[in-house]
Amino acid sequence: MEILYFLVCVGASILGAISGIGGGVIIKPILDAIGTMNVSAISFLSGCTVLGMTTMTLYRNSKAGIKPEKERGTYLAIGASLGGLLGKQVFDSLRAYSGNSQIAGAAQSFTLALVTTGVLIFTIKKSKIVPYNIKDMKVSLIIGFFLGALSSFLGIGGGPINLMVLYLFFGLNSKEAAINSIYIILFSQGVSVIQTLFKGIPDFVWLAFVCMVAGGIVGGTVGPMVSKKLSLKGVDKIYLCMVVGIILISVYNGFNYLGAL
Repeated sequence: MEILYFLVCVGASILGAISGIGGGVIIKPILDAIGTMNVSAISFLSGCTVLGMTTMTLYRNSKAGIKPEKERGTYLAIGASLGGLLGKQVFDSLRAYSGNSQIAGAAQSFTLALVTTGVLIFTIKKSKIVPYNIKDMKVSLIIGFFLGALSSFLGIGGGPINLMVLYLFFGLNSKEAAINSIYIILFSQGVSVIQTLFKGIPDFVWLAFVCMVAGGIVGGTVGPMVSKKLSLKGVDKIYLCMVVGIILISVYNGFNYLGAL
């Protein structure tokens, strides 16, 4: 099973590094569908994997001279980190209040499906939408906060939502949005993992942890190499296919969790 985890994380991280989605939004729904871990373990291990992937992706891109925006990107990332604390707390409260991890998992899955459907509609109509070009750092901080809160609640890192917001409010094209999204995800996932370390790590198999994080690092190494060879249209096509796949898997997982009650 650990080999399967590794392969899932490699594939998700390569696609996540190329598109800026981050990998977690693919890893979590697939592991939910496999059903061999509980929701808390999946969220934690997925977060650690994404942390490894984003670190390697940013390192590889910086070597190639591709870097996120210093000011707006950093304010967005700081805001996402703070929002991530809130989102994690909301999810933990939901799980504790419901008294059933299956209910928390269903809520995550259906919310992810709903949000991603909105992202899909936006992406299809993107060419008809005139983006803003926000420069105010305080606004960037606030937007980052809401991005971090939602992505942390969903346990995904925020990828598809980040890309939509980065285009709509900051006018970034696909490749510019991708590197800035990875930067935001690094901060938000880092804070989320640290928070979990202080609050208590869920039970998991250490071999699964090693295989998943290794998969994230491999994906973060290969992804930027592939991205350099792709056009903006190529990146957009990969992103669109991933969004559709995420919606389908999330809906399946939501009903699967409800069926297990």
